[in-house]
Amino acid sequence: MYNKYIFINNNRRKKQKRLEAKTNEENTQISFDVLEEQNQTNEKNTVYESSNINNIINQNVSQQTTTNKLITSSSVENKTKNFNQKSKNLMKFVDDYVLVDIETTGLSPINDEIIEIGAIKVKNNLIVDSFNQLIKINRSLSPFITNLTGITDEMLKTGKTPTQVYLDFVQFIEEDIIIGHNINFDLGFLSNKCKKYINHDLTNDYIDTLYMARKLVPNSVNYKLGTLAKLFNISYEGAHRGLKDVEITYEVYNKLRKLK
Repeated sequence: MYNKYIFINNNRRKKQKRLEAKTNEENTQISFDVLEEQNQTNEKNTVYESSNINNIINQNVSQQTTTNKLITSSSVENKTKNFNQKSKNLMKFVDDYVLVDIETTGLSPINDEIIEIGAIKVKNNLIVDSFNQLIKINRSLSPFITNLTGITDEMLKTGKTPTQVYLDFVQFIEEDIIIGHNINFDLGFLSNKCKKYINHDLTNDYIDTLYMARKLVPNSVNYKLGTLAKLFNISYEGAHRGLKDVEITYEVYNKLRKLK
């Protein structure tokens, strides 16, 4: 009789363990599904552009917690500034524009700084001028940023002050349409810093080659600049520096033009 009860109790314990294991597996799957859904939502949020620069800033702030787990740990203030809402997101091909790319200390337009701005001016679809400036900042770069960009603290010591760079930048771009790859990120920073350092509101209309690529190259594995460069046989050597990235984007933009 005693052995019989031991056998029954053992069976009950085994069933209980199987039930607990199944429950844990289901909970793990639910957590994975929630994370996957969140990732898909974040991906969509980076594709569909905001109607104005203020929305761009809010989007960057709202996505900071999730993105920082992958890239950096910079904190974000909850407050944002109101910027001029005249900028328009355009979905078309133009012959006169300015291509822009920036390198930064992190992901927050409020808490982080721009360390380099690269830009090229295009008239009649030909490059006529360029702009490339390093910016002095009052902090040390993280090893991640230095490894990514190749920019060092020593290099930034030779740069200009933020005020001077942003004054020169707005003079360079004038009222031209701004083009960039994932330009929301760049405009979020540039709008914040131009307002902060020189009290200037960016009102330029803009075009995002990332958004255009999603429409015109629907079967690409992803829409990173490097992936598109490889797809179009464009050299990606020297990327992650402001001026080189705008040159690559210029080539990508013209390749996309042929697919319209």
